[in-house]
Amino acid sequence: MALIGLVRVSTDKQNTQRQHDALDPICWKVFEEKTSGKLATADRPELLTALSYIRDGDLLAVQEVDRLGRNLLEGLIVLNDLFQRGVGVKVLEGIAAGEHTERSLILDLALALSEDRRRDIVRKTKNGLEAARKRGRVGGRRPVVDDDKRAAILSRHQRGESIRTIAAGVKVSIGVVHKTLTAARSGIEPAIATDIPDSPGGHP
Repeated sequence: MALIGLVRVSTDKQNTQRQHDALDPICWKVFEEKTSGKLATADRPELLTALSYIRDGDLLAVQEVDRLGRNLLEGLIVLNDLFQRGVGVKVLEGIAAGEHTERSLILDLALALSEDRRRDIVRKTKNGLEAARKRGRVGGRRPVVDDDKRAAILSRHQRGESIRTIAAGVKVSIGVVHKTLTAARSGIEPAIATDIPDSPGGHP
């Protein structure tokens, strides 16, 4: 049995070192993705690559269970998908620490607590922005495409989908898809909203 690690953060600005420190010493191979946990498994290329690498009897290892998804529903969808594929999960930290081959109450609870923690972060962030607005400081312009849609656009493009098909699937205009792909090829940071960190204290 081998451990195949998965490191995930939501944006390029978040640091993955803490997760690597936990996974690298014990895993045969570690895959890293910088994409939102809101996305379905099919729209997360590195997760799919990790799953194609896993062999019978191997386990997908994550530092904490919320690395698989950002909230209860999304995390459960990914876990159910993994279990249906016959892939077990090893969680290193948190109340769900241990090996899992099927859904359990402890996994549900761990994801629910993670969702509650993230909701608190979002609330505090909104309060901070509101306080800034009252002081006369207003944030940037409304984003054309957010992190989640950008990740889905790039993922679908990598799979060879046409711009028109991507636009219909992601529910944006063809022009938005074209601008997103052009910005990605040019290495230009698009005008998108900065994702809220998945855990407090600035850690990924």
